[in-house]
Amino acid sequence: MTRTSAVSLIRSRSLSGIAEYAYAATAPAGSRLIFLAGACPLDEHGGTVAVGDHAGQAAQAVANLGTALADAGASIEDVINTRVLVASTRQEDLVAAWQVVRDAFGDHDVPSTLMGVTVLGYADQLVEIEAVAAVLDEPEPEGPACPPSA
Repeated sequence: MTRTSAVSLIRSRSLSGIAEYAYAATAPAGSRLIFLAGACPLDEHGGTVAVGDHAGQAAQAVANLGTALADAGASIEDVINTRVLVASTRQEDLVAAWQVVRDAFGDHDVPSTLMGVTVLGYADQLVEIEAVAAVLDEPEPEGPACPPSA
């Protein structure tokens, strides 16, 4: 099956240009939406990586998000929205995690929400990234028909 991205980012000229993301995004009717569970900073054995390091945990969460997207037949360019959760009351911790996420998305600066939260689900977890993606799946072209058997 061939995959085509369905995401169109919308930039508002009426809102501040200071935000490092598009203010809205759309996907056409018929696109397949992929709702991803929060990507956590866990290694392949389920252990929390980069304990105490917001940026390091954000990097692992982004990597895990990429793996989940690939397993669903999508890529980071197909993400239509993110929510970045950071267990901290310090703005600089949120910014450290956000910069890693922002850099990973590059020019595909999807609408995003960055939130400070009290606690996350795993021991020593500081960052979690939720995402929704949208793709257009096209069926594989059919090969030549087999002639009927005699």
